[in-house]
Amino acid sequence: MAEAGAHAGGDSLRIAPPYRTAASAAPVGVAEAYAWCGRLARSHYENFTVASWLMPRAMRPHMHAIYAYARMADDFADEERSLARLDEWERQLDAAYAGAPEHPVFVALADTVRKFDIPRQPFADLLRAFRSDVNFAGFETLEELLGYARYSANPVGRLVLYLFGYRDAERQRLSDLVCSGLQLANFWQDVAIDFGKGRIYFPRADMARFGVTPEAIGRAEANGQFIALMRHEIGVARSMLRDGAELARVVDRRLRRDVLMFAGGGLRILRALEEIGYDVFRARPKLGKRDYLAVGWNAFRGRIAE
Repeated sequence: MAEAGAHAGGDSLRIAPPYRTAASAAPVGVAEAYAWCGRLARSHYENFTVASWLMPRAMRPHMHAIYAYARMADDFADEERSLARLDEWERQLDAAYAGAPEHPVFVALADTVRKFDIPRQPFADLLRAFRSDVNFAGFETLEELLGYARYSANPVGRLVLYLFGYRDAERQRLSDLVCSGLQLANFWQDVAIDFGKGRIYFPRADMARFGVTPEAIGRAEANGQFIALMRHEIGVARSMLRDGAELARVVDRRLRRDVLMFAGGGLRILRALEEIGYDVFRARPKLGKRDYLAVGWNAFRGRIAE
């Protein structure tokens, strides 16, 4: 129940020596690799860091390894727009599963995978989504958009479930609702930013239904049609987050707070969108310290904050 957000930078993009296995380079140790992933997680994703406060301390290094894997792959797609980098990342994934990890991320990830018997598929699914980001074509229907979220967001929630020993279909279904709902909330939060990158995540069928054109989005028009579209999409995301939050009732307390934190954070984003009158062109709504405190406090008490 996490998602890739802010962009990493600098040395986070390097997968060249000394991190490749070579006779001339001393291999990085497992502890050092986890520390490397932890620095990346703490430096580049505020929401992730806040949520990780509620994770059991023993689980945090494994969460950092999963996050670092997804964060860097996302940057290869978003920052470098490089299918070659993603192909190399998948080769490194295969090497890790074969017991020969090279990059620090995969040294840590191989240890996590071994300890929790995590299958390769969720990691491969993320790469499928990132590859589609490089050649972004948009989505015709909500079903297509949720199909994208199946690969871009849902695998992370399933990876978290594996960490806590849950492998059943029903818990995965509820986790998927939280992750997809949070993905949608982030899309509607970032309409203006994504348009600047040449991306519109609104399903084209919904845009036609409400009379919103790409040209109107380009003109930053938060008119009645756009507001109606936003209300509709926010309603879909809110229903998914509320329904998925039922996952908190069927996991142990170690994970319950994390579920409530992410679902509650997504719902808070949706409320923030409503509070600015849906005008995401004027200002990007984001959660402040009071929001994080409210979400965290409610999660600590076993409640979801909206």
